[in-house]
Parts: sequence; C-alpha cells; structure tokens
Amino acid sequence: MPGPFVVPVHGDVECPTKVDVVVIGGGIIGCSTALEIAEQGISVALCEKGGIGQEQSSRNWGWVRLSRRDPREVPLMAASLRIWQTLNQRVGAETGYRRAGIVFHCADDEAFQQHQRWTRHLEGSEFNAEMVDRAGFERLFPGQRLAGVGALYTPDDGRAEPQKAAPAIAEAARKQGASILTECAVRGIDTAAGRVCGVFTERGYIACQQVVLAGGAWSSLFAGRLDLRLPQLKVLNSVVRTEPLAGGPETAVWARDFAVRKRLDGGYTIASGHESQVDIVPKTFRFARDFIPALRHEWGSLRLRVGGRFFDELRIPDRWEMDEPSPFEYCRVLDLPPSKTLTDKVLDQLRQQLPAFANLKVAQRWAGCIDVLPDAIPVISPVERYPGLYMATGFSGHGFGIGPAAGRLMADLVLGRQPVVDPRAFRFSRFSDGSKIEIITGF
Repeated sequence: MPGPFVVPVHGDVECPTKVDVVVIGGGIIGCSTALEIAEQGISVALCEKGGIGQEQSSRNWGWVRLSRRDPREVPLMAASLRIWQTLNQRVGAETGYRRAGIVFHCADDEAFQQHQRWTRHLEGSEFNAEMVDRAGFERLFPGQRLAGVGALYTPDDGRAEPQKAAPAIAEAARKQGASILTECAVRGIDTAAGRVCGVFTERGYIACQQVVLAGGAWSSLFAGRLDLRLPQLKVLNSVVRTEPLAGGPETAVWARDFAVRKRLDGGYTIASGHESQVDIVPKTFRFARDFIPALRHEWGSLRLRVGGRFFDELRIPDRWEMDEPSPFEYCRVLDLPPSKTLTDKVLDQLRQQLPAFANLKVAQRWAGCIDVLPDAIPVISPVERYPGLYMATGFSGHGFGIGPAAGRLMADLVLGRQPVVDPRAFRFSRFSDGSKIEIITGF
C-alpha cells in the first residue's frame, strides 16, 4: 500500500568513517536529536534504513497537543510546544505548525469530571485549558449533533504536517553539519572495553563515541540483538486524508467515533477516536505479562486479529552477523494496509455528527504502526549495560507532537547538559530494576 507522500530528503552520497554521535532512525525523534546535537558543533550521522520520516512520523494524526497527556509527559510536552512555536523559523522551512486549539468531547458527566481533573496539571504553567459546557461546544462546532455534556478545550494546542516536519528538521540538521544517510541500515554497534566505539552499517563502519537508538517500531528487534529486553509491541492505526473542504473547523476535535484535524492544504486528517488493530505476533506472547495491565485498560478499543503478520514476524531473525544483511534491509518501510471497514465507519459517523463534513471526499487512506510500551510513555535514556548507548523510543502514539522536545532531552543526556526536564520517568531501567510499571488513568 502506498503511504502518504513525504517531502523527499536525498541522503548524502559520502558516508563518514568517524563522527562523535550516530543516531539510528530518521523519524521526528531521530531528526530532532540530530539537529540538537549538530547545532552544538558536534559531528553527528543520522542513519535511516529507508527514507526520512516515511514510517509513523509521516502517518500520525499531526496533533501537537498538551491536552490529555499522561502527567509524566506534561513537562516535556510543554517544552515541545515552546519549540514548535518558533520551529519554522529555526529550520527555515514549513513544518505546517499552527496554533489552532484542540477539543476533547465529553460524552457524559464522568468523562467531563475526569478531564476537569486533568486540567490541574497545567496549573502554574503558561498554557491554558478550560472546560466548556454543551453550549460552549456548540459555539466551537456549530450544528454539531454529538450527544454529550461538554468538552475539554486547550487553545494553546495545535497541529503540524507529519509529511513535512521530519524532512524539514533533517535538512536543518544537515545545514548544521550533520550527515544524513538514507537507505543506510545500522546492523549493530561495536564496543571496546565495554563502551560503544562504532556502528556497523550496510555502507560500512562508522567510528563514534555515542549511539542513539531512535528506531521506532524496529527498536525492540535492534535491542534484542544486543540482549536488551525492550517490551515493545505494535498497534495499527488507519487514517484518512480528505480533499480540501470549505467551511470545516480550524480547531481539531476528538470524539469516541472520530478524531479530526485540519491540514495545511485545506483538507482534513481523520481517524477513529478510540479503535485500533493489534496483530497477534510472536512478541505478543513474549511480552504478554508486561502488557496485561495495559490490555485490561484498553480492551474496549483494541481489535485483536490473527493473520499473516504472525508468520511475517516469525520469519524475522533475531540474530545476524555484521557482515550480512540485517532484517532492516529487507523492509525499508513498514507499510501495512489500512482498514477500509473501520475508516468507512468513522467517516459515516463524522458525516452524521458534524454536518460540516457531509460532503467530504476521500483522497487517500493509509495505516501506521504505533510502537507502544507497557506504561504508554517513552524511553528517553542511557543504557547502563552499554556505556555510550542511548534510547529514544516507545512513544506509544504520542511521539509527533512531543518529538522536538524529546530530541532536546535526548541531546541533553548525550551531551551531558542540564536536562530540559527530569528524565527519571523515561529511564530504560524501569523495565528491569523492579520498578512498578504504572498505567496512569483518571488523570
């Protein structure tokens, strides 16, 4: 299935033999990390097995939201909002960022109270959140037909274009001196005296002092080759892009049946507000115990299925030599088919409940693989077992908006700077040090 059109980034012809830092993964997290490091005059190579931003970084909803974040992510997302506000000027290109607000519909009093409790996490910050009653929701979306009692409205939230953002950040990193290497899979790391000293790529060896693994849905496989247990699974989300539509709302809106945000081209990106698909694969059983609490919490929104993906992933080796092609070279872009049944249902509900979309025309559908961790917050952390190795992965569907600040935090850790926020909640060791892995619900 063809994915969304991503602004092309042509990789460098020359592959450096030595840099200070290698970043693995050309999504928005990896690109943001590379930019932060390159701006400090530190040599960095960004290695991407396919093209820049071609997997989930270009397939997400494009929401830049502080609203409804896990409280542990709120400080980092607040930092990200500050970065987004001047990112176009910083990178010298259009990322599509616009401050337009986001609304989360509340179907009943329980949901309203839950969202109201969440607003306390913004107390003392420069960002605002307000609860609007049903009349206020009607003013935001005239003619709406949703049954409900009101909504959470965050006017400081916004949107950006996933197909533009990561490429723009990568090109900015290149202008600062970073090497941008596309179709350059990293097969593994090299160590000397227990420390990282280089990486093996399909284009040759690169000596380095530090490595950042920002491989999205591929990170667990890469980590497993190093005997590192990263409990990460994939969730498939199907998305619709419409043709330009006059008269639609500027503010993004989430409801149980749909989630909608305006695009820079005048069309809309639309998906289900709660429903995603999960393929049963071998790692489902390997990490089952880790994910039982999350499964109980999200049971009503997940559609489990058994099919060809089980055997596709069963055939992927978990061991390979550094002088032979790795699994990353056999699948440059993870491009799975979207669910037409699910997206048709979403479109029907949207047309019925928001009349402004009655005449929408579908331009494209695609699917993206969201990499999820058991507690639904990312790893942004050094890896103690391999000094010089870091991870920035597992963003659990929240990575696009938080990406610029995640890159800053990762760079802070790599460069030994004062972290932009306390990184403790995002430590990799939480999965092995006996910590209680907590899913925060009810805000």
